[in-house]
Amino acid sequence: MIGVSESARALASTPGFAEWSFPAEPGAVRAARALVRDTLEEWGLGSVTDVTVLLVSELVTNSLRYASGPIGVRMYSHAGPTLLVEVSDPLPDPPTERVAHPDDEGGRGLQLVACASRRWGTRRGNTGKTVWFELSLPG
Repeated sequence: MIGVSESARALASTPGFAEWSFPAEPGAVRAARALVRDTLEEWGLGSVTDVTVLLVSELVTNSLRYASGPIGVRMYSHAGPTLLVEVSDPLPDPPTERVAHPDDEGGRGLQLVACASRRWGTRRGNTGKTVWFELSLPG
């Protein structure tokens, strides 16, 4: 799989935690979707798979569009009744939520994240930023 190291594959098998790094190349979005989908199915979280894959796809696409370095994706499911998903890149500037007009081809990704998630936000790190969201888990 593009940009996924053997150590990242090993972490992905840790119950409740998965982490991957992708190069800022067009195949990153497809690879992230596949790994997120497979991991959530493995964890028995099929009920949130489609929405998680959609939101990860939007955030990885944003990173790919604006950042030039590696894109990281992390998922945690062991922190209570929520799934926490993080997408990181080396660009320090937080994304800007904007209002898309009906004819605009873009500008809806963060609106989608805000509407579909329980909570979401951004934080700066030493080498860039992380955009995160939480989804409520059933049960």
